[in-house]
Amino acid sequence: MADEKLFDKIIITDSLSEIASEKMEGYLAHALCLDGSMEFDFNGKHFTFGRHDLMIVRKGGLVDKMRISDDFRVMVIYIDSGFVEHCTPQSNYGMKGQLALFMNPVMKLNEAQFALCLQDFQGVKYRYDTIGFVFYEESIRCAVQLMILDFFDFHAYNYGEDSITPQYAAVMNKFFALLDSGVYREHREVTYYASELCITPKYLSEICKKVSGHSANFWINRYTSLDISRQLRDKSLTFVQISDMFHFSSPGYFSRYVQNNLGMSPSDYRE
Repeated sequence: MADEKLFDKIIITDSLSEIASEKMEGYLAHALCLDGSMEFDFNGKHFTFGRHDLMIVRKGGLVDKMRISDDFRVMVIYIDSGFVEHCTPQSNYGMKGQLALFMNPVMKLNEAQFALCLQDFQGVKYRYDTIGFVFYEESIRCAVQLMILDFFDFHAYNYGEDSITPQYAAVMNKFFALLDSGVYREHREVTYYASELCITPKYLSEICKKVSGHSANFWINRYTSLDISRQLRDKSLTFVQISDMFHFSSPGYFSRYVQNNLGMSPSDYRE
């Protein structure tokens, strides 16, 4: 008998219209472009998601300004983040891929990779639709794990395979878990995160640099500035309200932070 709870864990659709909605918060979006293209902004940068491209988005709320061509066709599998973690193979390579996809969620696939990826998507859908199968949940987990392994292989083929030690992976996972929780709204000092992880600020920065190519301060400011940019687009919020939301000591300090990290003043950004 099928475990009906899986219907809350996996959503299969042919549209990306809800990727940034609250409904999809907590899900990872895996999208395979079958035809056409989509222009969008993500993580403060502009991207094109075109034919035979694979897109993996961990934080759908960062997707903005989507512009879809008339011939755009896509297959999308939203998977609950907890379910994905349970299916992900015990490999530290996942951290490298996670960081890379945060900077660029689109992977260009060659014809062989696209064919394999399409087979993976169809495999997950087939298992998802086979409700009467006795080992329904187990079969879906296996199909998702196989798909993730192929994602790792695509990424390693396109960008190279660098090993990450278990220690480094553990620290980075905990560091990003803190950032994902939103504590950057109150804490933007490397010392705070290092203390929470029971390591020195210097060691945290060294690990971040070796694993991601960026310092710990970069990631803290990146999360903060992206969140601020979302709040600035909400014109119902005043600048003082946003400043207070992020615990800045004064509106003036908030304005300087926005200028330094977004490249313009809060008023110019809102316009």
